[in-house]
Amino acid sequence: MDARFPFSPAEVAKVRCVQFGILSPDEIRQMSVAQIEHGETMERGKPKPAGLSDPRLGTIDRKMKCETCMANMAECPGHFGHLELAKPMFHIGFLKTVLAIMRCVCFNCSKILADEEDARFKQALRIRNPKNRLKRIYDACKSKKKCAGGDDIDVQGQQDSEEPVKKSRGGCGAQQPNITIDGMKMIAEYKAPKKKSDDQEQLPEPVERKQVLSADRVLSVLKRISDEDCQLLGLNPKYARPDWMILQVLPIPPPPVRPSVMMDTSSRSEDDLTHQLAMIIRHNENLRRQERNGAPAHIITEFAQLLQFHIATYFDNELPGQPRATQRSGRPIKSICSRLKAKEGRIRGNLMGKRVDFSARTVITPDPTINIDELGVPWSIALNLTYPETVTPYNIERLKELVEYGPHPPPGKTGAKYIIREDGQRLDLRYLKKSSDHHLELGYKVERHLQDGDFVLFNRQPSLHKMSIMGHRIKIMPYSTFRLNLSVTSPYNADFDGDEMNMHVPQSFETRAEVLELMMVPKCIVSPQSNRPVMGIVQDTLLGCRKITKRDTFIEKDVFMNILMWWEDFDGKIPAPAILKPRPLWTGKQVFNLIIPKQINLIRFSAWHSEAETGFITPGDTQVRIEKGELLSGTLCKKTMGTSTGSLIHVIWEEVGPDAARKFLGHTQWLVNYWLLQNGFSIGIGDTIADAATMEKINETISRQRMMSKSLSS
Repeated sequence: MDARFPFSPAEVAKVRCVQFGILSPDEIRQMSVAQIEHGETMERGKPKPAGLSDPRLGTIDRKMKCETCMANMAECPGHFGHLELAKPMFHIGFLKTVLAIMRCVCFNCSKILADEEDARFKQALRIRNPKNRLKRIYDACKSKKKCAGGDDIDVQGQQDSEEPVKKSRGGCGAQQPNITIDGMKMIAEYKAPKKKSDDQEQLPEPVERKQVLSADRVLSVLKRISDEDCQLLGLNPKYARPDWMILQVLPIPPPPVRPSVMMDTSSRSEDDLTHQLAMIIRHNENLRRQERNGAPAHIITEFAQLLQFHIATYFDNELPGQPRATQRSGRPIKSICSRLKAKEGRIRGNLMGKRVDFSARTVITPDPTINIDELGVPWSIALNLTYPETVTPYNIERLKELVEYGPHPPPGKTGAKYIIREDGQRLDLRYLKKSSDHHLELGYKVERHLQDGDFVLFNRQPSLHKMSIMGHRIKIMPYSTFRLNLSVTSPYNADFDGDEMNMHVPQSFETRAEVLELMMVPKCIVSPQSNRPVMGIVQDTLLGCRKITKRDTFIEKDVFMNILMWWEDFDGKIPAPAILKPRPLWTGKQVFNLIIPKQINLIRFSAWHSEAETGFITPGDTQVRIEKGELLSGTLCKKTMGTSTGSLIHVIWEEVGPDAARKFLGHTQWLVNYWLLQNGFSIGIGDTIADAATMEKINETISRQRMMSKSLSS
C-alpha cells in the first residue's frame, strides 16, 4: 500500500475500457460543487464563498479542510465548480469540428444535406471508423448548396416539425450558405440569387447575404440534429452530441490545479489560470449586465466577443492571428493547452518524463589507466549520493566509523548521511551532535556515501541498444568529470567533445546482484545481437599494438622492467630476453606473451595480408599465430585487436571468460601505452604533402577531365 494515499476499504474495480466523451452542460452542473459568481479569491484573509478559491472546491492551505469532503490538503484532490455563461460561446478546440458538422447539415432544418441516392454518401455509410466516416460525409456534403427535399415542404414550418422523415431524408429544400471561420468568428454567406426576369427574384432573401453567426445561432442548428444523424456523422449521442461542443457552462478547476503562491505574509501571487478565470467571470458579468439593461445589439456583440477572446485564450493562448492574453507585467498567460503539449508539458514532461533519485550527470573524459569496468567518479558526487547498508555483525565497526565521520568526512574519507532505525525513524547526521545519538544496532540501516568498488549503472542517451546502459565499479577520483576507459566508448557511442552521461546508484542487494550478474561491462563485451565484440582496442593503443609487434621492435631492459610494473599478475619471474648479447633485448611480441591467457590458440591474418604470402612465417609477418598463449608471429592490427568476429578479444571472451577479456583489454592498454610513451609516434606537416609523382598524376587527371568537358560543350 502506498503511504502517500489514505486507506480505503472500498474494493478496487478492474478497468475494462475507457470511453472518452464531451461533458454536457448538465453533467458539468452535476459534477460541480459550487456555482462561481465572483472573480475574487480572498475576502478578509479567507477564501471567498462563490469565489475562485471557494472552500468547497478544495484547499491549498495546510491549516484548512475541504468543505466538500472534509479532507486535508494532502488527501483532497479538489472538486470542480461551474460558471453559467451569459451567452453560449465557441470552444476553440472544437471550432473546426463544429464547422465540418455545420457544412454537413442543413442550416435551416439540421438534416444531413446528402441522401442515400448520392453514391459518395452511400459509400461513406459503409465506413465503420467514425472519424473517417465524418470526413467522407463531409466530402459528400460540402458541394451541396441546397437541402435535399421536395419543393412542396414549407421551409418555415420545417424547423419545428416532428413529422416522420420523408424520401430524400426529409430535407426542407432551403438554400445553403457557405460557412467559413475567420479567427474566432463563424461567417455564413449566401450566394447572390439568380433573377428570372424583370428584376423578379427566384426566392426572397430571408436574411442578409453575409452574416456573422453567433454561438447561440450555431447552437440552435446543432441542437436540432437527431440522434440518428449524429450516429451517421460518427458521433455517439450518448457521449458526444454536437451541441455540447458549444460552451454553455464553463467548468472551474479546483485550486490544487492552479495553486497560488504566498510572496510574504500579506501578498499572494495567483496562478495564470486563476487570473484568466477572473477575467472571464468579470466579462461574463459585464455581458449579463448589458443584456439586463437592454443595451443595443452592437454593444452586446462587442462584450460577447471580448468574453469569447478570454475563454479562447484560457484554453489556448497561442492561437494563430490572435493577440496573446497577458498578465499586468506583459507576460503571456500560460494556458491549459500549453501546460499539456510540447516537451515540457504535462504529458511528455511529467507523465512520460524519466526523473529519478540517486542519479548523477556530468561530462565524461578519458582515462586509459582505469579498467574497462571501472568508472571514475568525482568526490563531489560520491559525498552526495548514498547507498543504504544494513548493519550486521560483520560490518558494524566499519559503519560506526562512517557514522562518526558524518556527512562531512575528512579529505580522502567517505562518511554517512542518515541512520534509519528498525521502526523507520530517520536520523539526519547533520543535526546529531552527541556521540550517543550515533549508536548503531543490528538491523539498523546506514545511508553511507559511495565507496570504491560500489556497483553503479552508467548510461548515455540515446539508449539505442542493450549496451547503452552497463554496470561499472566506481573509483572515486579528484576533479569534476566522470572518467571512462576508451574501449568502453564504442557501445555507448560516446566521445569526449563534451558528451554528458548519467550514473544511477542501485539501492538494494537485489539490484546490485542484477547489475553484477547481468549488466557488468565484461559480460557485455560480446553483443548478442550480432555475436561479435562491441569493445576493442582503439586510438593510440591500437597504433601501439601495430608498432610494438613489428619484427624490428626491441625493448631495452629498463623499459621492459617498467612495463612489468603495469602487469597485475606479475609473479616476480622475468621472461628470458630474445637477445642476450651485446645487451639483453626483449621483442614487442614478448610483451603480449605476458598478458594473453595460456589456453588461447589462434591463427589469423593481418588486414594487409596478401594471398601470395604463404608458409609458417610469412615474409611480411602478416600471419598472426598464437599457440598456448604465446604470440609466435604476426603483426597485431585492428582485425585482430578490434571488434570483428573471431578477433583475439572475441576468442578470449568465448574460451576463457568475460573476466579474462576484461583483464586482457586493461593490460593491453597499460603495457602498450607505457611503451608508446617511450617510443613516441607523431607526424609532421611534411607527411601531409603529396610527393612529386602523386601531384603529377593529380594534375594529369584534372587536365584530362577539363579536355573532356570542353569537347562535350563544343
